[in-house]
Amino acid sequence: MNSVSPPKSKSDLPTRTAAAIVMIAVAVTAIYLGGWPFRILVGVAAALMLIEYCDMHKLRRTWPIIGMLLLAINLWLIPEFALRTGGAEEAGPFWAILGATAGFALLLAAISRTVRLGIGYLYIAIPTLALLALNQIGWEIVFWTMIVTWATDIFAYFAGRSVGGPKLAPKISPNKTWAGLIGGMAGAGLLGAAVAWAFDLGSLFILAGAPMGLLAQLGDLYESAMKRKAGVKDSGTILPGHGGVLDRLDGLLPVCVATLALAWIGL
Repeated sequence: MNSVSPPKSKSDLPTRTAAAIVMIAVAVTAIYLGGWPFRILVGVAAALMLIEYCDMHKLRRTWPIIGMLLLAINLWLIPEFALRTGGAEEAGPFWAILGATAGFALLLAAISRTVRLGIGYLYIAIPTLALLALNQIGWEIVFWTMIVTWATDIFAYFAGRSVGGPKLAPKISPNKTWAGLIGGMAGAGLLGAAVAWAFDLGSLFILAGAPMGLLAQLGDLYESAMKRKAGVKDSGTILPGHGGVLDRLDGLLPVCVATLALAWIGL
């Protein structure tokens, strides 16, 4: 068994890299285009994550279908408000939509008699709404959000493999190390500062990369804990070399919410 594992790990890297390049290219294109192309991509990703969440928790496929319909309502409502840099628009409509989202979660939990479904809906829907709100502010902030998350994953991966050392949370995710955590935060801090400076996003975003890197890795650990409890290795199999959509976006979910809060403070 042990003699077979190393070659498998090595051969998996090209697949992971190729898939990552494709995913990044699609994401960057959608971010730049904005509008419906971006909302459709976000909506599809959210729907797939909800399906994967329900599969991990062994919930019937009926519930994610209903959840996707409710997510579609959220996605339709979100363009009705605007949050623009330098503008005077209020955030009231967003809070109204957030309240509706909480109501949808309660509805799902009630009709399914499963609290986990309501929690899962909030876990995916709130960051989704935050990401769409960030897109209303400007594509530059969305790009910054993606960069710090991607940098965290990439730098953490290579720092962990090259340095090794003490495990970060061996009972939750045996492969994660403290070196990976520090490397991920450093990468997010450096690239986040560079993008924030290039797009003139302000001092808050110049300094926020490393903390967002920490938050991204906490999001990763949270999803790892869910998978361990569910007894599965990956949330899905749709992405070659990466597992499921939730496996790739687990770190992005909390970063979206924190970045929106940061944007409001900055504005």
